[in-house]
Amino acid sequence: MAHLVYEIVEHDGGWAYRVDGSYSETFRSRDAAVAAAKRAAGGQRVGGEDEGISYEDSQGHWHFEVSDGGDRPSTEVKS
Repeated sequence: MAHLVYEIVEHDGGWAYRVDGSYSETFRSRDAAVAAAKRAAGGQRVGGEDEGISYEDSQGHWHFEVSDGGDRPSTEVKS
């Protein structure tokens, strides 16, 4: 199972959360960034329905798979 860490950081004149090198929007306060990170981290853990997916690879071959809606990462907010 994947593990995502939401790290609270100063960013662009305010505060943001960073996950795997990607930044959220900038918040005016650290508390607002923490609250947003907690909401986002909680949303990552919510499962859904299994879904059929299809995609074409770089060789032009199509693949058809079922994505497990219960395969959700664990999350953590480091403030």
